[in-house]
Amino acid sequence: MSKIPPFDPRQVPFQMLDGHLPAVPDAHFATHALARRFSAPPVWEPEIRVEPRFIDRPPTAASVLVGLVMHARPTVLLTQRTADLSSHAGQVAFPGGKSDEQDEDAVATALREAQEEVGLHPRHVSVLGSLPHYTTGSGFVVTPVVALVEPGFALQPNAGEVDAVFEVPLDYLMNPAHHRRHTLQTPIGPRHWISMPYQDGLQERYIWGATAGMLRNLYRFLLPA
Repeated sequence: MSKIPPFDPRQVPFQMLDGHLPAVPDAHFATHALARRFSAPPVWEPEIRVEPRFIDRPPTAASVLVGLVMHARPTVLLTQRTADLSSHAGQVAFPGGKSDEQDEDAVATALREAQEEVGLHPRHVSVLGSLPHYTTGSGFVVTPVVALVEPGFALQPNAGEVDAVFEVPLDYLMNPAHHRRHTLQTPIGPRHWISMPYQDGLQERYIWGATAGMLRNLYRFLLPA
């Protein structure tokens, strides 16, 4: 059971924007630049590794696919989870989930889950590498697997898990002017998070929590030294 009463993160005012920080240059989003970055990573530190635990349960290994769809203006593939799931219901997330015994490694988990959740076939995916583990407050130890995704794929979302699949421009997410910082006082102490709300047509996609935290780490990874 969660130690924090349910709350709507959209109703928690943000304290500041990170617009004083530089955006990742567009040139760093080219296929060759991304491949070079992962083949010869810089010395860097993720900004967020572990969230404060708010659920008592053993750690669970999981992987997500951070899919960079290589349009002329690259995007990130994201999902809106259905409202009746047992964890992270209704939230924006990367395709992904818990590791299974038959998965060879974290990459296999991410590819399998992406195919099961949204119907993304591995033939459209070229894995670049992984970011450091991200441990969520709900007890998942997540490996973010970053990959190039070839445009032109057809998706078949699993209606039991995914309410919608959408894409957000990578340059929008890698610009800290869109990163909002929040704090909520809870019975177990302050909870901090970053949000990156995105207007998708008439609907706002509220990216926050672990998904925003992993995107923030990707920002740190891609930022020029």
